[in-house]
Parts: sequence; C-alpha cells; structure tokens
Amino acid sequence: MRTEKKPTGLCQVEAHGSDRAKRNKKKNHLYSGIHGDTSMGSERVEMRKRQMQVHQEAAASVLQARHSMGNTTAPTNASNACCFCWCCCCSCSCLTVRSEDETIQRSNFEHRTERITNCEESLKPTLEDARSWPISFEKVMKSAAGRSCFRQFLRTEFSEENMMFWLACEELKKETNKTVVEEKVRQIYEDFISILSPKEVSLDSRVREVINHNMLEPTSQTFDDAQQQIYTLMQRDSYPRFMNSTAYTDLLQGLEEPPPPPPPSTEP
Repeated sequence: MRTEKKPTGLCQVEAHGSDRAKRNKKKNHLYSGIHGDTSMGSERVEMRKRQMQVHQEAAASVLQARHSMGNTTAPTNASNACCFCWCCCCSCSCLTVRSEDETIQRSNFEHRTERITNCEESLKPTLEDARSWPISFEKVMKSAAGRSCFRQFLRTEFSEENMMFWLACEELKKETNKTVVEEKVRQIYEDFISILSPKEVSLDSRVREVINHNMLEPTSQTFDDAQQQIYTLMQRDSYPRFMNSTAYTDLLQGLEEPPPPPPPSTEP
C-alpha cells in the first residue's frame, strides 16, 4: 500500500499558510453573510457623502468669490475641506472662525423669521376667512391667519417643519443681496435639508439631487422644487385632515358665537 507523504520544511509552511488563508476566507465569508457587507454602506450614507462633497465645492466657490472682492476675514486655505463644511457634522475649531458679517446676517434672518412667525401665530381669522378654507388649500396658504391655524394643526401631527420650510423659502425669494442669499440658503439647508437636522423635511431623491446641484451657485430659487414638493405634500396629506379635524370645527364654532352683551350701565 502506498502512503502519502506529508510536506516537510518549506512545503509544510506553505501548506499551513494556504490552509490558514482558506480558513480566514471562509471566516470572512461567514461574517459577511451574518452582518452584511458594511463596505458598501447604506443609501443614506452615500447621500451624506454626496452632500459633503457639494458642501465643500459650494463653500469653496463662495470663498473664492469673497476673496476676490477683498474679503480677508475668511480662511484662505482652500485645501482644507473641513473648513468649508456647511453642516454640523464637523466638530473642528474651524467652524468658529466664520466672519462677523455672516454671524450678523444669520442673526438678523433668524430674528426676522421669528417676528413673522410670531405675528402670524397671533392673528385670528374672521368667520368669512375661515369659511373659505374648505374651498381650496390655496385659500389657507394665502391667508396669514389660515397659515397660523394650519401650522398649529401641523404641530399636533409633528410635521410643523413643513410649514416652517415653506415660510423660509418665501422669505428667501424676497432677498436680493447675493451675500445674504448665500447665507440664507446655507441656513435653510442646515435646518431643513440636512439628514442630520431634527427638522429635516421629506424630499425624494430627485429633488435632493437638484438641491445639491443648485448649492454650487446658491440663488433665491435654490429650493423652488423642494418648496413645491412640500406644498403638494401638505395639500394632499395634511390639509384634508385639518378640514375634518375638531380643531377647525371648534374654530368655526368659536367665530360663529355672538359676542357677549355689554355690561349694564350703572349711570343714573
């Protein structure tokens, strides 16, 4: 009977190495089958990467334009991509070196938006105005009091960010100063478009791609497609529920009630 010889010396080392490689390959395959292929990443991660790239390119473009106008307060190291990050994912100290004029512009925009919001929320509709809302969603959105009541309803459904985003886009359209427009666009993106924001609105991938493209050259129309999609979402989804809600019914009943009679006169 012929017996098989075991490899010795260098051959034995190579054989052991081959066996070890096979075991590792099998182990890696088993791990991949249990936990999934983490190297590919999810669609959300890929979208985040694209957003980061757009942030960097857009910020670099803005920085170059400002530098050409003599603005020396902004950082000049264009190779440092982290310094061009417009989102909140970066914890480096470069986020604290924004120029003073940008900080003032953002503060003014926030205060202006807050004043408009507070003013609208303090408005009370007339009975005629409230009765016109079931005619169309446009009637609601064209009425400051209607937007206020509808926003309060959205708050109960945890979708108030839709109205906030729509109002922010309306304010953006009124701005003509290019520097202020760029700052407002960046803030709206951070507040409502970024996937890291707690107030992120629901947009499909096509609209997000349009936004990412528009961010390279921000204008007052950067979010037009997104604003229209959110308007349609509110019209088809939230508006019918608002019209059938007890909030709207109670509002009408309160407006229909006659005012209390004046107190009796005490004069002799």
